[in-house]
Order: sequence, then structure tokens, then C-alpha cells
Amino acid sequence: MPKAVGIDLGTTLSEVAVMEGGQPVVITNAEGSRLTPSIVAVSKTGERLVGQVAKRQMITNPENTVYSIKRFMGRKWGEPPGRELPVEEDARRKTYRVTRGSNNEVRVAMGGREYSPPEISAMILQKLKADAEAYLGEKVTEAVITVPAYLTTARGRPPRMPARSQG
Repeated sequence: MPKAVGIDLGTTLSEVAVMEGGQPVVITNAEGSRLTPSIVAVSKTGERLVGQVAKRQMITNPENTVYSIKRFMGRKWGEPPGRELPVEEDARRKTYRVTRGSNNEVRVAMGGREYSPPEISAMILQKLKADAEAYLGEKVTEAVITVPAYLTTARGRPPRMPARSQG
């Protein structure tokens, strides 16, 4: 039976864990750390980088290094801010280019292409999955991914599950 992993896709750092012997174990990534920076970059040679190697690009290649993408997840230009800055203001604070797509969705430019926040997040999740597979020595086919408590329904929060009966 394949093992399921738990993934904390964080704004700054991400991690992946698995149950071993009834205890959760945080998996060490390819770089030897339990925490993976939630950063994606395209190098000057066009190579996609994720995690620590992408973080190293922040100084030398800031316009092609995307960080804090989770802050833009499910958000649109011109919408009233919730707990975070308005998209327009947050976009001005980034070293990478944030653009307005059709239907006012957020897009980010990296390596001569535009991506949606879910596409960038998927790149981070692919790295976490690959690291988990290397650790486990088998394919990962099931995962539970954290969702912030303040994520609204408009931003993709799953509906609340009905309370289980105590009988």
C-alpha cells in the first residue's frame, strides 16, 4: 500500500512528512534540510530551480526568482484586501514582475513566461514530492496539503465538513 504524505506548503518555507512507526517524520530534502524554501526561479541559462537553489538566485537574478507566491493565491487585482495587502501594493513590493491577467487574476513573469500562482505552487509541490519519493524509495500517490485557517471560500477554501456524530 502506498504511503500518504503530509505537506505544509508555506509562504516562506515548506515541508513534507510521513508516518513511520506511528510517529510523524519530517522528510529531509535533497539538500539535507527538513525545510524547503517556497521559492522558484529560472536561471539565466533557462533552468528551473526550486527551493534552496532558487533562493540563491534572489541576489543575482531577482527578477526571475518568485517568492511568497502563496500571498497571491486565489486573489484578483482590485479586490478589497482581507488580512493581507491589496494585490496592487503587494505586487509593487516584489522584485519579480506581477501582472494583471484576463479576469483580473494575478500572473507572475519568470524566465520570459507568465505563470499563475497555482502553477508556481505546483512547482514547489513537485519538488517536495520528488524529495519524499527519494526518501521513501517509492512513488507518492496520496498527499494531504495544509490550507490556512483564514483562507476564504472565494480563495478556494474547501467547505466545512459536517460534525461527526458521537454515537
